[in-house]
Amino acid sequence: MSNFRFTRPDSFPPIIKNLIIINVLVFVAQLLFDKQFDLTAKLGLWPIESEHFKPYQVFTHMFTHSPTIIFHIVFNMLTLWMFGRILENVWGPKRFLFFYLACGVGAAIAHMTVAYFQYKEILDAINLYDASGQPQLAEQLRNAPVYAVGASGAVMGVMVAFAFLFPNTSLYIMLIPVPVKAKWVVLGYILIDLFGGVNPTAGDNVAHFAHLGGALTGFIIVFIWNKTNRKSLY
Repeated sequence: MSNFRFTRPDSFPPIIKNLIIINVLVFVAQLLFDKQFDLTAKLGLWPIESEHFKPYQVFTHMFTHSPTIIFHIVFNMLTLWMFGRILENVWGPKRFLFFYLACGVGAAIAHMTVAYFQYKEILDAINLYDASGQPQLAEQLRNAPVYAVGASGAVMGVMVAFAFLFPNTSLYIMLIPVPVKAKWVVLGYILIDLFGGVNPTAGDNVAHFAHLGGALTGFIIVFIWNKTNRKSLY
């Protein structure tokens, strides 16, 4: 006699819940203590060539958001809950937590790689100002806020994993009157980031390559995990 027991998927599994709580607490701390402790700059990910770069920022940046744009954290946490809760129910807490953090680190590595070359131009300008006797301008550039914050890279990895496992799931996107399959929604986001990264515009403060790094990391991990489990693709 077989013993079958149905388990209802958790709509707010523990890792998702704790990740959202941590992000919200960090956001509140930024609002309360940024002026006093410059918290966002300390937790954000600076270019590796910058004197402000610290190794811990590879992890802390993914729990930090812009304190002036509340949409930043709202969108990331909502997207994390929408897609991440499904993955955590499928994989379990430990595997999902590893996946999420790995995508965040992958996003950081991609961003630092691109920022390494971009920051060289800033360093050249700093050296030029120092050599020409303009230390104030050099100091302004040294302290310019060129760091990255946000869970977007890790969240992009989550979205890619969801689209990989459930490609034909219909999603409703704002301003689009018809449902769109998950695989096309995520591909669209990736193409937007690729275009934005290759063709940056003035005033664009989005870390496109961090998003792409998280997406690529997520794809590699979920592909390795599922390359022999074709039944999960439907």
